[in-house]
Amino acid sequence: MIDTSKKIKRDIYTVDATDTPLGRLASDIAAHLIGKHRPDFEKHLDRGDRVIVDNFAKVKITGRNKVEQKTYYRHSGYPGGLKEKTLKALLSEDPKMVLEAAVSRMLPKNKHRTERMKRLTINV
Repeated sequence: MIDTSKKIKRDIYTVDATDTPLGRLASDIAAHLIGKHRPDFEKHLDRGDRVIVDNFAKVKITGRNKVEQKTYYRHSGYPGGLKEKTLKALLSEDPKMVLEAAVSRMLPKNKHRTERMKRLTINV
């Protein structure tokens, strides 16, 4: 039996995003939010750290045409409600959304996902 009444000690992991590829940055952040880097990692418990990302505006987007060709989709739930934006448009409007989408899609799709995303802070 696991004693979950103890308070989980969360560290603060700070990342400088300058010249780091977006995918590598997102996978590193996801691993720290999940807590896979800790020796006491258990799948069913949320023991990840808080993550602070600095200088996200200087992140490196790899790929020759990725900025123009990569699209992000969202749907309102109504017929004809599919909206799409390119990476270039999303970076100009709200660059935080790009990293949040990448990290969120790398996290396991379970009940801990929203709590883990709340521990992510992005400084542009």
